[in-house]
Amino acid sequence: MKARIDAIKCQGYGTCVDRCPELFELDEWGFAAVIGDGDVPEALEEAARSAQRACPEDAVHLAT
Repeated sequence: MKARIDAIKCQGYGTCVDRCPELFELDEWGFAAVIGDGDVPEALEEAARSAQRACPEDAVHLAT
């Protein structure tokens, strides 16, 4: 699974970081960014899905 953030939709709420801080972080402007290359380890897949569901702007995208 791969994660990415739609930078145009992200409003910096940080819910993805709250749900999965191992995969998402806030950049220097306060917007979400994926840590590393976006590969989601199997152990973090449920947390990544939780982050996706929690995003009020639908900016978190997961692809298999």
